[in-house]
Amino acid sequence: MITTAANVNDVTLTLDLVDGIPPVAGRVGHPRKRPDALLGDKGHDSNPNRQELRKRRILPVISRRGEPDIIGLDKLRCVVEQTFAQLHQFKRLAVRWERRLDLHEALVSLACAIICWRRLRRPAQPTRRP
Repeated sequence: MITTAANVNDVTLTLDLVDGIPPVAGRVGHPRKRPDALLGDKGHDSNPNRQELRKRRILPVISRRGEPDIIGLDKLRCVVEQTFAQLHQFKRLAVRWERRLDLHEALVSLACAIICWRRLRRPAQPTRRP
């Protein structure tokens, strides 16, 4: 997570966010350092970012501005939007009132922990077959 000032474009921090990702679990002894692909909406569309992602061997799956969306990308992006919706259930996070960055980040971490705890406590849902 990167916290910015209000109204900062997503495209300006895309590479910083990717660089901040910890090693991804992989084969024993050889953890992957980077994800295989970056899924993004049109807010992340930038040719310099695409080039930098390719240099890092990350496939950019980003819709281009002025063109139709990539088919199926909305289903994958839905996970991100659901996460934001869950975080915004905590009213203090929906509108940022905290001036201090450390307090805001602590509240976000606490909210994430509560969301995970609630998810773990919920009994498993039976899968439906059509």
